[in-house]
Amino acid sequence: MSKFSLAISTFRTPFSKNKWLWTFIGIFSLVWTNSLVGTSNISNWILENILTFLCIGFLIFSIRKFQFSDLSYLLICVYLCLHVYGSKYTYAENPFGFWLKDLLESDRNHYDRIVHFSFGFLLAYPMREMFLKWLGYPALVAWLLPIEITLSISAFYELIEWSVADIFFTELGDAYLGTQGDIWDAQKDIFLAFSGAIIATTIVSVIKRIFDVR
Repeated sequence: MSKFSLAISTFRTPFSKNKWLWTFIGIFSLVWTNSLVGTSNISNWILENILTFLCIGFLIFSIRKFQFSDLSYLLICVYLCLHVYGSKYTYAENPFGFWLKDLLESDRNHYDRIVHFSFGFLLAYPMREMFLKWLGYPALVAWLLPIEITLSISAFYELIEWSVADIFFTELGDAYLGTQGDIWDAQKDIFLAFSGAIIATTIVSVIKRIFDVR
């Protein structure tokens, strides 16, 4: 297995020889295929995975000029796996969410909350790496931008969900939104993603100070 790179690593193993990256691709491909084969709502699966296709397209395009660290690709892989697993059943009907609901004696399926938090927590590090290593932004800016972008994208995504559910595909409204009767669902989702990004960037900043690395 090739060496595992972090954002601060001075090396990047070429794509063709990067066994870590090929492993991530293999795992995600299996999870994604399983989500399609076993989906309970193909229309919802297609809607949920539009962003998956866009993300994969960006990763394929960007690797030609900029290769993320193995850690960033791992975090992206975990997030995408969580997302496509949610699209398999719809977020409100996710089996893991029901298991968690029974375990915590909750009144709702919280799987969607997990994924929204993960959006900020898992993707803040790759965004920070991009701003620091690819675009050469100052450290403070690279700390703030992932938080701001997470907040902006989360709010914009809620607007997309509203338009899809209320204007374009009204028959898929409940399944796609997954509000489960919570009138503050959108605001809570945005807050969780925002909090995840703050926690992730704070952890990275603390580690940076401890080890005196960029």
